[in-house]
Amino acid sequence: METHHPTPPFDTPHQPMPGTTGRMNPRPDHGETSYRGSGKLQGKKAIITGGDSGIGRAVALAFAREGADVLIAYIEEDTDAEDTCSLIEVEGRKAVAVKCDVQYPQACRQIVETAVSELGGIDILVNNAAHQASFAKLEDITDEEWDLTFRVNIHAMFYLTKAALPYLLPGSAIINTASINSDMPNPSLLAYATTKGAIQNFTAGLAQLLAEKGIRVNTVAPGPVWTPLIPSTLPDEAVRNFGKQVPMKRPAQPAELASAYVMLADPLSSYTSGATIAVTGGRPIL
Repeated sequence: METHHPTPPFDTPHQPMPGTTGRMNPRPDHGETSYRGSGKLQGKKAIITGGDSGIGRAVALAFAREGADVLIAYIEEDTDAEDTCSLIEVEGRKAVAVKCDVQYPQACRQIVETAVSELGGIDILVNNAAHQASFAKLEDITDEEWDLTFRVNIHAMFYLTKAALPYLLPGSAIINTASINSDMPNPSLLAYATTKGAIQNFTAGLAQLLAEKGIRVNTVAPGPVWTPLIPSTLPDEAVRNFGKQVPMKRPAQPAELASAYVMLADPLSSYTSGATIAVTGGRPIL
């Protein structure tokens, strides 16, 4: 049976960055009432950065319902993080939250060390945290903004992967979040789009580098997704019409991304590495 999903125009208030779930209208669907697990990740231990809201929350919930314990890393949204941990714990799985800023190498090492001590290991690393800001002109992008975007979006993936590598056994999976902007860059999101292109290359190279270790590396490239990042980083008109630009004429709900991450984390996907899974509402990535 087809599920109804909200379509633009949207009337949701602007928020300060990085945004919170509770102030969004309509409220994002993370799969709370729809996702059904089947034990695909039973006994696995996962790290998800940016796991407090949006795609990260949907993936955390799905992983828990598939049988995994989950550590979420987040920057400052305590209420969102607590809500996500509650969703994980309701499924009888262990939830750990680490409040930190992944742009710094030491924070990334802290995430890994906490996962090893609190969860007992790492089987799945989901590099999902991201920063974006919208600018109409190149000269409006400060040096600091450019640097921050790269540090959060791509440098952190290197720091986290390097820290986690000693604990990743054969059969482990790394899943990075890229974007439709990897192939179709939005000029108003120049810094963000550039990092997303870098993530796709990082994934493809890393998959080859780690293949002999039995570690798979893939990326999910979402199109427009209805998350707190949208009303906190885009102009009001862009928020109002968000998602109209793809063939389905609407944004994805975070719940609609979760199955892609589960598939890539599933040990049965043992020959899938170096792939980009596009979840774009019909907009092709070629």
